[in-house]
Amino acid sequence: EEAVFLRKKITLLRAFSLLIGSMVGSGIFISPKGVLKNSGTVGFSLVVWFACGVLSMFGALCYAELGTRITKSGGHYIYILETLGPLPSFLFLWAEFFAIRPANSAVVSLAFGRYMLEPFFAPCAAPVPAVKLVSLLGYYMVLTLNSWSVTWSARLQTALSIIKLLALALIIVPGMMLLAQGHTKNFQDAFDRQSLVLDKLPLAFYAGMFAYSGWFQASFVREELVRPERNIPLAVIVSVITVIVGYMLTNVSYYTVLGTEDVLASPAVAVSFVQRAFKSLISVVPVLVALSCFGTMNGGIFTFSRTLFVASREGQWPPLFSMIHIRRHTPLPAVMLMFPLVTAMVCIGDIYHLMNFFSFSRWLFIGLATLGLIVHRHRHPELHSPFKVPLFVPVSFTIICLFTVAMSFYSDPVNISIGCTMVLSGFPVYYLIIHRQMSTISQNFLQTKPSSFFLPLSDYLTHKLQLLLEVVQQEIKTY
Repeated sequence: EEAVFLRKKITLLRAFSLLIGSMVGSGIFISPKGVLKNSGTVGFSLVVWFACGVLSMFGALCYAELGTRITKSGGHYIYILETLGPLPSFLFLWAEFFAIRPANSAVVSLAFGRYMLEPFFAPCAAPVPAVKLVSLLGYYMVLTLNSWSVTWSARLQTALSIIKLLALALIIVPGMMLLAQGHTKNFQDAFDRQSLVLDKLPLAFYAGMFAYSGWFQASFVREELVRPERNIPLAVIVSVITVIVGYMLTNVSYYTVLGTEDVLASPAVAVSFVQRAFKSLISVVPVLVALSCFGTMNGGIFTFSRTLFVASREGQWPPLFSMIHIRRHTPLPAVMLMFPLVTAMVCIGDIYHLMNFFSFSRWLFIGLATLGLIVHRHRHPELHSPFKVPLFVPVSFTIICLFTVAMSFYSDPVNISIGCTMVLSGFPVYYLIIHRQMSTISQNFLQTKPSSFFLPLSDYLTHKLQLLLEVVQQEIKTY
């Protein structure tokens, strides 16, 4: 029989599609409102969008170097573990599982539901219960696909990436045509300083960076990439540049057609744009945007399941989650684990509160990961990396991330305090459970018996769930 392990099925095109598909999602269609609201004017909002793009490129370059230095999958988690140690990596894992990832998935799912129903209820807003029901149905469909096949998940991502770029083009082209015809009224007083509120800028950056988030996704599936030393940097650079150009043109198109009040009053900016500029496509664009969000959900589930898989393999998560389906070769337990938390957040959450809630934790740990790159360079000067960025890139990116996180305590103390409490709650869990039970990881890749976790019954439960789900430990080392 075939050995059970994660195959290298992600080519350069699929890596590019994964990154484009993860970045271009709900953000560009809902974040313009958050960026404009917290930056004050059209001009300053465009500056924020461009600054977020440059910052994302810096972060992406740092992660590209980390991806060539550290050969394991797992993204933020494995980079923090390998450079800063087990405690900060577990705190990230704790916050990622209970706050960052479910909140992020809920935001994208809610955007999917809202845009999918928009053509049926326009010009009125879709009922909230209906939006949440469709959001959950979309999420469950993606969950099922990722449980079924890695290949089909990757193929879907490629197809949806093309749809995403088409959706942006349908906004950019009419907007640029109107701009060329002299429609510049909404750009007057674009940099009115009286409208700028400095203490709200971190929230504007959070909204903008949310739209770009996804540039790090290739690092989560490093072990499944074909020629990762070459393809990670190449896919990252091309995809981020593509998205920066697309986002800037899209925002200029929005503001060419919609005034400040229109953007702030709109629950779905892309739909409001089409209603004004391209009425013949009023039913098409919302569906394209919904499919774009669907692709972001697919990319998120695909990559986060690898984080849980690697964390389990490293001994910081229950051993069941480092197991793979014997026929499908998918990390089935890790894929299924997010189901209850995302369901809860979709049912009770609001998009903008959820966005601020998880952004604090996400950017704190991304800043720590790039700090880890600086530490890793210092500790291992002899290590050759096929891709290396100038030192000012990780230094400046880390400082900006940590400064933005610190400033956000003043901008949105309630949501940030909740996020901070979630991170700090991982300390007692680590010291009372993980630190005690985690012995030195065996040098052998295969373990005949996983150590118990949380409860004495864990070995028994692991065995029963292993039989039920038809999963086993990976049989071939892939890093």
